[in-house]
Amino acid sequence: MSRMSTEIVAFLLSVSGWILVSATLPTDYWKVSSVDGTVITTATFWSNLWKTCVTDSTGVSNCKDFPSMLALDAYIQLCRGLMIASVCLGFLGAALALVGMKCTRIGGSETTKARLGALAGLHFLLCGLCCITACSIYAHRVTTDFFDPLFVAQKFELGAALFIGWAGSVLCVLGGLVFCLSLSEGFTIRQAQREYTYSGQASFVSMRHKPDVDSRALHVEPQRVQRDSPQRFERNAYV
Repeated sequence: MSRMSTEIVAFLLSVSGWILVSATLPTDYWKVSSVDGTVITTATFWSNLWKTCVTDSTGVSNCKDFPSMLALDAYIQLCRGLMIASVCLGFLGAALALVGMKCTRIGGSETTKARLGALAGLHFLLCGLCCITACSIYAHRVTTDFFDPLFVAQKFELGAALFIGWAGSVLCVLGGLVFCLSLSEGFTIRQAQREYTYSGQASFVSMRHKPDVDSRALHVEPQRVQRDSPQRFERNAYV
């Protein structure tokens, strides 16, 4: 696969992952109330990073936004910051990738485009790592409360948003890695071309000086032949 095709595949993977990560941030179901051990379920509790809601058996939902950012639990604040940073990093990575890809006509020289592509891959890697960290922290808190026998409040299970975030994170990390590998391959090919050009110049210099050596040999060889020829003639004469 050529470098251009590899960059296109990496761009599609990374942008798809970034879209999933961006969709995870406003998704409602980060955690959903557990029905384990419940005979009749009259209401479903669910919440995300911004609000907590309850849905009754008729399908009517009542939501309440978190009243104060400073009064929130530390893990929710951390997850908010990581998810916002992940969305911003993915946006910057997509912009740099469009400029640094080989199939685009903007970005300057090949060296500049390669550097921009490397920065794009790094941004996508950081985007995936931030999102997967945020989803893992949130999931760890939910599972810890669920398996804690001393926790008597409403227990929750993992919501769909966490799985969407993990999937987007994996795609961003894969796209960033493919970007970095394609660029390292391009640097290797460029270095090989430079070495080939240098060796070609050296061989040209050696060929330029080679006729002088041959010309000396041509001047010396006839004298040796002329000096040896009488001896051979006299030896053959005695025989």
